[in-house]
Amino acid sequence: MKQAIYLVALLCFIAWPATGANAISEADVEKALTKLDKTLDKRGLFIELRQKHIDSLVSKCGNLDNASLLLEVVDCYTSFNTDSALKYLNRGIETTSGASQYPFRWRRAVLLPLAGYIEAAAREFSIIPPDSVPQELKYSYFNAGRQMHSYIASFLNAFPERRQQHLDSALTYQQRIISTLPPGSKKHTYHLAEYYFQSGRPRIAEAIFENLLDSLPTTSNLRARAAHHLATIARGRGDNRLSLYYLAESAHSDIEAATREILSLQELGAQLPNNQIDRSYRYVSTALSSSVECGAALRTIDTSQGLAVIEEAHNASIDRFRKRTYTAIAMMALLVIGLIATLVFIYYEIVKMKRLQQSLRQANKVKEIYISQFLQLCSIYMDKLNQFSKIVTRKLSTGQVDDLYRMTKSGKFVEEQSQEFYNVFDNAFLHLYPDFIERVNELLRPDCQIELQPGEILNTDLRILAFMRLGIHESSQIAQVLNYSINTIYSYRNRLKSRAISRDTFEERIASIGSSK
Repeated sequence: MKQAIYLVALLCFIAWPATGANAISEADVEKALTKLDKTLDKRGLFIELRQKHIDSLVSKCGNLDNASLLLEVVDCYTSFNTDSALKYLNRGIETTSGASQYPFRWRRAVLLPLAGYIEAAAREFSIIPPDSVPQELKYSYFNAGRQMHSYIASFLNAFPERRQQHLDSALTYQQRIISTLPPGSKKHTYHLAEYYFQSGRPRIAEAIFENLLDSLPTTSNLRARAAHHLATIARGRGDNRLSLYYLAESAHSDIEAATREILSLQELGAQLPNNQIDRSYRYVSTALSSSVECGAALRTIDTSQGLAVIEEAHNASIDRFRKRTYTAIAMMALLVIGLIATLVFIYYEIVKMKRLQQSLRQANKVKEIYISQFLQLCSIYMDKLNQFSKIVTRKLSTGQVDDLYRMTKSGKFVEEQSQEFYNVFDNAFLHLYPDFIERVNELLRPDCQIELQPGEILNTDLRILAFMRLGIHESSQIAQVLNYSINTIYSYRNRLKSRAISRDTFEERIASIGSSK
């Protein structure tokens, strides 16, 4: 028998097409995940159809205690509702006796570990004499023993020795299963591959599973289990992409078959990369709710551990998002500060520019006034010169030389012209600097303030200071314009300095009057 098993395995291994990582691309994985997402959207419909089928069987049972019908109801409830399956198993045990009870007992031994009753399951299975099992039921019996020991081993990860004992027992029952099945059948091929997988020969197991997979319908429990084993083998050699692909295929089959015990969906959610947190959470939460609905405590515990992994990844994703958000906020704050600083700078530059424009307008206005007053003075003196020329010509033509001599010698003519110049100059200057007198007095001591006589516009002191404000600092030039001697101008300037609050800066401050406007 063993030789036949090895021959079948060898033929499958030789015929095995090398799929592996090169045959499965990222696009294939995404396609499988997308198909699974669409199947999950219809999960409620698949559950409803299976429930309707179960309800029809339950209605046939009624008050009848037909053992075969009860077992059919149990098979439908298995992996769908553990409590209901146990309920009908208990009913079968209560309504049968002797060897007729055994099928109900070994099935109950399989489900008890899922509900958390490990010791009870072992006792339940141990009371069945193996020799009393009919040949046609040996597959069901051996398969129950394999499942029970596998479930119990899942609970004993913290106890390696005991766990290995149950795994060895499961492998022994796996061998017995193969011996009860006709060679070449799909069940025989599946259990043969599972035997090689459990006995540490994953390459042979993978070859057999690969050849078997495409021949099974999508709703087949064997297909879901074969795909799950292929995912485990791929993950064992570090091929995460292939593992994700087969887990998606396994979960797809379980969901279409309305199976609530979906281990592959929980593993798939835990293995997805961190950039698919939403999808991971959906898979794990669906697996958790399904295990709760199924009443499978073992799967609920496993799935809860998967949720912890998802939560950790989700928290890490939130931390990364928070850091990116804080970085973006900091950068935006810096940009805002820079923008405000730029706006403030532009504002002050605009203000400065407006002030400059105002100063330029004022300077242009002053220049225009200067030119206007200069032209006016020129016009006045040209007119006076013409008048004087006519007087001289008339006096000379009539022989009144003596009169002309007396007129020029008295100085009255020059005095009149000078006074007229002073009036024009005083008015023009005060038009340019209307507060000049007040500003000058601010620079003088209180007891030395300049006070004008009635009818005066500016006096000699103020005219000298006015010429200094206009940039004429040389005493000789001032004396020439005002028709005074240089010594007289020196005396006026010294006297004004002696009256100043600050003698050293007096003339400098006079020159700056009105410069800020």
